[in-house]
Amino acid sequence: MQRIRRFEERAEELYLGGELPGFIHLSIGQEACAAGACAALGTDDYITSTHRGHGHCVAKGAPLDRMMAELYAKVTGSCKGKGGSMHIADFSVGMLGANGVVGGGANLAVGATIAARLRGSDQIALCFFGDGASNRGPVHEAMNLAAVWNLPVIFFCENNQWASTTSVKSVMKIEDVADRAAGYGMPGVVVDGNDVLAVYTAVSAWVERVRNGGGPVLIEAKTYRMRGHFVGDPQVYRDAAEVQAQRANDPIQRLEWRLLAEGRLDEAGLARLKDEVEAELAAAVQFGRESPLPEPEAALEDLYATPLPGGVRP
Repeated sequence: MQRIRRFEERAEELYLGGELPGFIHLSIGQEACAAGACAALGTDDYITSTHRGHGHCVAKGAPLDRMMAELYAKVTGSCKGKGGSMHIADFSVGMLGANGVVGGGANLAVGATIAARLRGSDQIALCFFGDGASNRGPVHEAMNLAAVWNLPVIFFCENNQWASTTSVKSVMKIEDVADRAAGYGMPGVVVDGNDVLAVYTAVSAWVERVRNGGGPVLIEAKTYRMRGHFVGDPQVYRDAAEVQAQRANDPIQRLEWRLLAEGRLDEAGLARLKDEVEAELAAAVQFGRESPLPEPEAALEDLYATPLPGGVRP
């Protein structure tokens, strides 16, 4: 979680300093969701993501240097500089991509498990999506197909209370997104999304059932988005006091207090951990800054799985 938090804080600084192109959406405050859920998955399992994909990428094991180079749009990035922040992916660790389309990852997760089934693989997919996406049709189409075909998908809703500028309370007649699981004949579970151990326990409890043919599940993690919808968002749609009050529920601070209270970590150990993260992050920023930009003709590469006539390369 510390790696996720510091990566995003540094990305915010670099973006505001004019070093990074494009848009950046942060998941600060939601680190326990990514870390807890991905820790319960296997290395070969898949995840799909949302606008806020940095944390999911880090939690699934993507190297920070390639991620930072991707934000710099450099050729050494995990998508060769073509994805940037909003479409960051790293197939080498099963991270199939952040997504500019709200709810766009749901059907990709379903498709990944269909492909895995056809290959005879026992890989599963975990689909991260938000409370806003839970109101969109493609997410429900994905849930329905996964349930009907008994596909190994964990639908993981990060309910961060705000869909762009819209409060979840103003667009849902029910309290819990997880209640919608019943409509598809799958289990629905609610978990404290700011408690990383609770998230890990909840996802772990369903991984083997899903992997072994038990069908999909919907897990809703209640969390909170501490930053604006995007970097630079003036956040005129919500009260600053609400955001301030949520700081007492910071998932990283909660875990630190718990580890210190239980004697599993002391202040010196915590400081060493943070120093290691800072050193890794500094190297990642240097790698991103010093890497070359892609050649213009590389824009035509990686567009198609097979070569096309006329010089368009796969």
